[in-house]
Amino acid sequence: MVIVHAFLALLAGFATVVLLVMAMTILLARLAPNWTVGAPRRGYIFVTLSYSYLAAAAGGYVTAWIAAAHPLEHALVLGIVVLLLSAAATLLSPSRQPTSYQLVLVAIMPLGVVFGGLLRLRVLGIL
Repeated sequence: MVIVHAFLALLAGFATVVLLVMAMTILLARLAPNWTVGAPRRGYIFVTLSYSYLAAAAGGYVTAWIAAAHPLEHALVLGIVVLLLSAAATLLSPSRQPTSYQLVLVAIMPLGVVFGGLLRLRVLGIL
């Protein structure tokens, strides 16, 4: 039962990240359609990096919240999963975005997840 609970905590956190990033990407495309045409602009890059970090933090928080027994450990595992999947997606898919943007995105996503886990510990009064 413990393994199932841990898996569900990780799944919920990962789903939170994916759904928030997808929702914000759709919203950005509707609010600023000219940012999504052609080469990425600085504003687009800043906004996407910002909401990706916040989505990752939300995912880390959700994982730590659901995995009440060992919240930080679960957030760290989710951070590793996000790092590996982000790196794989960057390496395996052609993109029109600059390499530096992709590398920063791969780096900040797991950092956001860990920040979200630490934030949950802060709310619990552990930190």
